[in-house]
Amino acid sequence: MFLAIALFIVGLFLLVYGADRLVYGAAVIARSLSVPPLIIGMTIVSIGTSLPELFVSVTAALNGQSDMAVGNVLGANITNILLILGVAAIVHPLAARSEVLRRELPLMLAVTVLCGLVLMNNQLSRLDGVLLLAAAAGFIALMLKIARLAQREGCDSLTTEQMAELPQNGSTTVATLWLVLAFIILPLASRMVVDNATVIAHYFGMSELAVGLTVIAVGTSLPELATSIAGALKGEDDMAIGNIIGSNIFNMAIVLGVPALLSPSRLDPAAFQRDYWVMLAASLALSALCIGRKHRIGHLAGALLLCGFIAYLALLFFNPFATFG
Repeated sequence: MFLAIALFIVGLFLLVYGADRLVYGAAVIARSLSVPPLIIGMTIVSIGTSLPELFVSVTAALNGQSDMAVGNVLGANITNILLILGVAAIVHPLAARSEVLRRELPLMLAVTVLCGLVLMNNQLSRLDGVLLLAAAAGFIALMLKIARLAQREGCDSLTTEQMAELPQNGSTTVATLWLVLAFIILPLASRMVVDNATVIAHYFGMSELAVGLTVIAVGTSLPELATSIAGALKGEDDMAIGNIIGSNIFNMAIVLGVPALLSPSRLDPAAFQRDYWVMLAASLALSALCIGRKHRIGHLAGALLLCGFIAYLALLFFNPFATFG
């Protein structure tokens, strides 16, 4: 058991590191090909924070563990809003100043509704996968259009902060090597995470869904945690919130869509009956805070979000669906 926990932690570290190196390599290569920084920031960098979830979910689905894949998506989104934004707001109150960010929120809610429609019959089909991936493509196209309009009208804080985080220079050769290495590390790391999470689940009598919702979801959300807290400390509030919104959208559209396309299967009913509604409630709460009169997530709101995450964990341990045993 101790070996499984150690390997699981090593796998998570490699997963996060591999995703970071993949984003760096892709961004440098895209810049060398004269791809506009706005497009790099809104696509490569935005999708990059969802790479750990994507590789873990695909590995789990191909291994016949679709409940773990779905749990990873729902749990990561819940963790992103309730835990990560909650902690970030406690560290430093967050103000949603960007018009681009506030226009992303209705899109996040639309994708959340689509996710619910996909999960309500307790199964994933290839048609579900096609619909979700089409939604991802539509979201990217729409956000690029919104970002371009915002830049023409005046400098938008979110796009400015995103472009400031891009690598300013770097060797194309080195970037290519990092890209190749990342594509070697990520599948191996995701296999380590899934295999050892399964061992941990069996030892503690947890279901695959529960493991995906908790230890894997929190582990694969580490990039969002680091980015959001760093953004909060540097005063890049829109970056801190925007990364969460973008990550949640890509989790639902891509991280859920690809496993559905590759490995259609039936799901644990608790995923829709309990966890989906918690994710929807968290998404509505975030939207209300960002679109509300103050456009702000203060210390009190952050504390309430964090309490919501603790309450959700309590629901998982003491729930009517007996997910943990």
